[in-house]
Amino acid sequence: MYKSIETLLVEIPTIRPHKMAVATMQTQTLVLIKITTDDGFIGWGEATTIGGLGYGDESPESVRTNIDTYFSPLLKSLKGLNVAQTMQIIKRNINGNRFAKCAIQTALLDIFSQRLNLPLSEILGGRLRDSIPVLWVLASGNTEKDIAEAEKMIATKRHNIFKLKIGSRPVEADVEHVLAIKKALGQDISIRVDVNRAWSELEAIKGIQLLQDGGVDLIEQPCAIDNIDAMQRLTQKFDIAIMADESLMGPNSAYQLAKTNAASVFAVKIAQSGGLVEGCEVGKIAKLAGIDLYGGTMLEGPVGTIASAHVFSTFENLAYGTELFGPLLLTEEILKTPLQYQNFELQIPTGSGLGIEVDEDKIDHLRRQ
Repeated sequence: MYKSIETLLVEIPTIRPHKMAVATMQTQTLVLIKITTDDGFIGWGEATTIGGLGYGDESPESVRTNIDTYFSPLLKSLKGLNVAQTMQIIKRNINGNRFAKCAIQTALLDIFSQRLNLPLSEILGGRLRDSIPVLWVLASGNTEKDIAEAEKMIATKRHNIFKLKIGSRPVEADVEHVLAIKKALGQDISIRVDVNRAWSELEAIKGIQLLQDGGVDLIEQPCAIDNIDAMQRLTQKFDIAIMADESLMGPNSAYQLAKTNAASVFAVKIAQSGGLVEGCEVGKIAKLAGIDLYGGTMLEGPVGTIASAHVFSTFENLAYGTELFGPLLLTEEILKTPLQYQNFELQIPTGSGLGIEVDEDKIDHLRRQ
């Protein structure tokens, strides 16, 4: 059934340094999966990570090695199964590897929805919107540069919601940086912060109080991944939205976070969830628990970005929008027709499958040999 399964590492410089608490990115390594069937269908998936092993427990190199060594032979041995049965066997035989599993599942769903001549969103329950709001992350670390960058985005109608990456400096310095930007951009512009789990609970109490008083709208992952008790206390203590990101690793952790009231918003990431189907399950858990949703990113290129958009288009509640700006951070385009960002939103394609056409000549030029 599967003629070939290829894993490609594609190196693309970013338009500027992207500074986070866990890493500073100058280049993004896209991990692309290409599955070709015996009857000529091609499905694409993406398993891109952030900062090598600085962010999570999978890296571009580990994803490629594990897919080539374990996933590919197993997939080639399976015949006559649907996507759900195939993924069940993969999960039974391969532990962990959420990013790799997400990429494989994306490619298989891309093929399946192409066979049905439907957009991928329609086999995930059906889209409720044809475009989704996208914020921009200000991560130069320089206050004046960030203000100028934001003002340019607002003027060109590309983004009017902004998130700031903080946590690598003392709390007071980070707060001063954020509130200077908030003051410059004005009351009507939403500002959020992502601490990338850098603060202790005491630092978080101090920082969140100051940011809440300064008009910031949301605090993302202030504490360590495992410190769910602190997340619970912060969520109960403050009126500002507290969002779980790295602590949210799929449906099981979503259930635990919801049960303990350890977040008021979930950042749904398809790769962190382990797949598109699992990302939808995280959304269902949030809906049942009365938790707001936000569409997260691993700074994927256009393949992972549009796969995420298909998932997020099915969510009834997308109260905090999305951050599917990953392709806009890259200096090179790998699609024959770029994704469409206009009027502060990303348009979701209506063609079959993912609805994109990958430029394989461009990928060959950029891929790591």
